[in-house]
Amino acid sequence: MTFDDVRKFVLTWPEVEDGTSYGTPALKVRKKMLARLKEDGDSLVMPDVPIDERAMLVESQPEIFHFTDHYADYPIVLIRLSKAKRAILEPLLRRRWRTLASKAARADYDARVSA
Repeated sequence: MTFDDVRKFVLTWPEVEDGTSYGTPALKVRKKMLARLKEDGDSLVMPDVPIDERAMLVESQPEIFHFTDHYADYPIVLIRLSKAKRAILEPLLRRRWRTLASKAARADYDARVSA
């Protein structure tokens, strides 16, 4: 999977747009970061992953999930896109999207998905 692959499916969700963050490509919802590509070009910076959940992800799938000392105290996990599958990545992105999207956007999306 690549950042472009992620972009293709995430940009179909309401209120998601392209942007930049720390000089790298990012996906944003209402000007807030959904996720961004790390400077290494392969890791997706995924905010809002509780530290205890991150620990479980890193322990169970270290080839996909990791973090650096810089992120140790923050609820962020790094995801190696070259090793990740959409089925693993999409639920994390969708959960983050739901926290950032407007109530109307969430309702519209839910109505489309359940139709």
